[in-house]
Amino acid sequence: MQLLHDVWVNWFEGEKNGYNVPYFHEWRRQDKIELLDQIPLLYIEESLYQYIENDMQDIPKALLDKIYRQAYMRRGMERKVIDYACVITDGNDIIAFDTIGYQIPIRKSRLIPRQERHIYDIIKDLKKRRFHFEQHKKEYHLLSMSPKLIIGLTRRERQLKQLLMMALDQLRTSAHLDELRYWLTEWDPKQYSEIRYMDETEVWNQLYQGVQLGWSKAHEELCKKLIKGHPFLEKLWEVEDVRQTSKRNQKM
Repeated sequence: MQLLHDVWVNWFEGEKNGYNVPYFHEWRRQDKIELLDQIPLLYIEESLYQYIENDMQDIPKALLDKIYRQAYMRRGMERKVIDYACVITDGNDIIAFDTIGYQIPIRKSRLIPRQERHIYDIIKDLKKRRFHFEQHKKEYHLLSMSPKLIIGLTRRERQLKQLLMMALDQLRTSAHLDELRYWLTEWDPKQYSEIRYMDETEVWNQLYQGVQLGWSKAHEELCKKLIKGHPFLEKLWEVEDVRQTSKRNQKM
């Protein structure tokens, strides 16, 4: 089995979708980046790669057995073993995962470009390893958007769009018809005359279908208004806003 050394990782926990694991060009100074002393590399089939990258289901036992205690991280003079961590590639993309002792990929990270180039060089002489696993169709929904809805968005835009969807989810479960009509009018005031006669289902569908594509200043303004009065969502907005301000200051 191939082993990689001195690998930089930027772990993101609990991400079911690979698009929420930023590539190196979107890493931030505030991220907690770690150096792994050693981690195994597996060249696997695309279907299994997608399964691990874009979900949090059980990893095949044969794969876990293969990588068991093959990864290490160094803290000072101490070398700490990691039970189940690995870098995987299907030849088209690369991601690292760490189960933190479980059977699912709790933490995921992209790698730096130099290490990615090195991996693509290594696999030129390797054959893909096959591991049996139970495939299932990935389902997307309001709180787990389809990748086609976030194509082209920056890390900040993706995170704010997820925040908007969280706010919409709360709205859908708690709002009455007049409130839904109000928010659809905020989003699309030109429809005011038609909105007055829409029922709850029509209003919700119009609102959701209207905001689900792309990202714009209008999306951001709607999100900022929707989260008012929701402390948890306001805190998430504040964190992202602070990061954006910090980024601007670094460029000045």
